[in-house]
Amino acid sequence: MGLNDTPSSERIRISFFGKRNAGKSSLVNAITNQDLSVVSDTAGTTTDPVVKSMELLPLGPVLITDTPGYDDMGELGELRVRKTRQILNKTDIAILVTDGSSSTPDPSEEELLNLFRDKNIPCLIVRNKSDLLKDSVPTTGNPENTITGRVSPGFSAPEIYVSAKERTNIDELKNLIGNTFGKSMETRHLVADLLHPNDLIVLVIPIDGSAPKGRLILPQQQAIRDILEAGAYPICTRETELKDLLEKLPIAPDLVITDSQAFGLVSKIVPSSIPLTSFSILMAEYKGFLDAAVAGAKAIDELSDGDRVLICEGCTHHRQCGDIGTVKLPAWLKQRTGKELKITATSGADFPEDLSPYKLIIHCGGCMLSARELTYRMNCALDAKVPFTNYGVAIAYMKGILKRSITVFPEVLKLLDE
Repeated sequence: MGLNDTPSSERIRISFFGKRNAGKSSLVNAITNQDLSVVSDTAGTTTDPVVKSMELLPLGPVLITDTPGYDDMGELGELRVRKTRQILNKTDIAILVTDGSSSTPDPSEEELLNLFRDKNIPCLIVRNKSDLLKDSVPTTGNPENTITGRVSPGFSAPEIYVSAKERTNIDELKNLIGNTFGKSMETRHLVADLLHPNDLIVLVIPIDGSAPKGRLILPQQQAIRDILEAGAYPICTRETELKDLLEKLPIAPDLVITDSQAFGLVSKIVPSSIPLTSFSILMAEYKGFLDAAVAGAKAIDELSDGDRVLICEGCTHHRQCGDIGTVKLPAWLKQRTGKELKITATSGADFPEDLSPYKLIIHCGGCMLSARELTYRMNCALDAKVPFTNYGVAIAYMKGILKRSITVFPEVLKLLDE
């Protein structure tokens, strides 16, 4: 998988915010060195978020997003502002672009700074249009190439003057982004942290009607790569050949990782002495919400007739016969609870704003969503006092094997005894 093939969920998301005509689009074009966004002197030219993949060292693969002006007005303007707020929930690094030639802060800029702070999004302030300032910039040194030491009132953030029009300080801005946030962007692993060199890992990968044609899904790819980087040995099989494989292996594997759909069958085949977990459970830990998922799964046994359950897919795909979200999970829920439940299924960016009608949310592993977006969804659920879990954890719970499936995470295992 080359750089350009890095999935969006694994890229650091850098989003550019600001009022209309602050020069966001010109700045994004200068940074990406492409005419990515339409540029005009007319305020409000950018009407929808525009996204570009690139590499920005030392951060690595990133997604650059140009957003509509946050001070947009009217009915359509409010829709654009709402889209901009949604981008905040996916943003790892926020860039506030201001008109450096203006000495008066705009209320929309102050609101954005408050949102960055409330959502704990690291921020950088870019004073654009330095070509209009000449000698009037309130900083020491040459405003054309000096990073200022000032911060906005009540908000600590590095600032820099640039000119997107004259391409001034663009490289300095890239360096500032990388050097400021490079060390703070945590490197996480799907499974490598659980492994030792020369460990033998068996991956159970069903190949059925729901499997993507000619390829593996992202968590399976990531797991194989992680295992190789850890100096361990990945062995892949279908659930139908698993028993035969285990009999042929000269030694017992150190870990078995299965697709959640095959959890019940695989748990019966794999001896209890061999650690067992699923791709979805690993993904929940990788994305940072395994604790909440384990706690949320307990709500399954508290469901009553008529309760509404929200089942969320993070990606969009054609649902087929036997689809896990719309067919298998509802069937397993009914089998476990014996209740008539009202199931709502969503996919992609479709996530309800009002979660109060639901008694439980079961989310997919979220391999196509960033950790920040998944955390946002989880927090929305917890704020609404709605239990939040994911496919793998919920299935393991309903199959009676949750404790076994999270033994690889001892700290999380304690939650089951609380």
